[in-house]
Amino acid sequence: MRPVADAGSTARRAYWDGRASDIPRVTHARTAVVLAFAIVAGACGAAAPIQGSVAVTSAAPTAEPTAAPTIAPTTAPSAKPTATPEPDYTKQPAISNDLEPYIQQVIEAERAVRDPNVTGKKLEWYGWMQQLTFGQLADFPEWADPLLKALPADVRPGVEGTLNAGKELRRLKGPTPKTFPEWKIVEPKPIDTLMSFYREAEKEFGVPWYYLASINLVETRMGRIRGVSSAGAQGPMQFMPGTWDAYGGGGNVNDEHDAILGAARYLKASGAPKDIDNALFAYNRHLGYVNAIKGYAEVMRRDPTAYRGYHGWQVYYPTVEGIFHLAPGWTKPAD
Repeated sequence: MRPVADAGSTARRAYWDGRASDIPRVTHARTAVVLAFAIVAGACGAAAPIQGSVAVTSAAPTAEPTAAPTIAPTTAPSAKPTATPEPDYTKQPAISNDLEPYIQQVIEAERAVRDPNVTGKKLEWYGWMQQLTFGQLADFPEWADPLLKALPADVRPGVEGTLNAGKELRRLKGPTPKTFPEWKIVEPKPIDTLMSFYREAEKEFGVPWYYLASINLVETRMGRIRGVSSAGAQGPMQFMPGTWDAYGGGGNVNDEHDAILGAARYLKASGAPKDIDNALFAYNRHLGYVNAIKGYAEVMRRDPTAYRGYHGWQVYYPTVEGIFHLAPGWTKPAD
């Protein structure tokens, strides 16, 4: 599949609301494909594990199974109460075009997704807000350095790690599509449900859960995307048919549980957890992909509650006419 993208300035972001001709275009030239996510052809397409080492540019998280499942958020500093009205959690978060309030929004989102009192639609909204704050740097790349310098210590590592992972993933960008993909966008499985699948796979195959969550994020936005790629890759973890036949364990490629266990089975056969670089390269033969998966995984390894934010990230799709938000329920419009 083609890369999913985060657009730049929120005010110019395009959304699906009816016929294709009714979708507003993104008009600003700098609203490029940003933090592109590699839903690319043949994501897990090798029929057999690759032998030999793969040189990568970023350090891998410690590839050891982690402790018993714990999705309970760790205590994090809460945003200071203000007189600002409660947001409408059914609508898109509005990201500031001014640096200082933008920095405060980054801090607010990062702390909110780690706050144990933030759950449900509110948590999903803050995950979306987090995603859009990263996308805002498309229009204001000069903000990156002052942003990182201004962030408090509890927020900076996650932001920096996510930014670096996005930079690696942008290396995969190909030609901008002219048409919409043959997709259906659905709601993802709940946070705890997916985590139970990642942990089960980790226990059975020794592949740390955060690698599996990272792949799920990059490939289909935690299972939001249903459809077959241009190369024939399928399911929430994007398997080629031959690879699934060999490593799917007789399961359903479109079932989140079966697909996550299949991914762990394939990664183990390809060298994980000891040689995670080679295993990830077998999954997708691009070093940018390997480094991006490791980058998001490292953020979650250091702070498992970061997964709560990533779970809320939405599907954006770039075309020659703009970048569009594909909300749950979206299907390709008729020609």
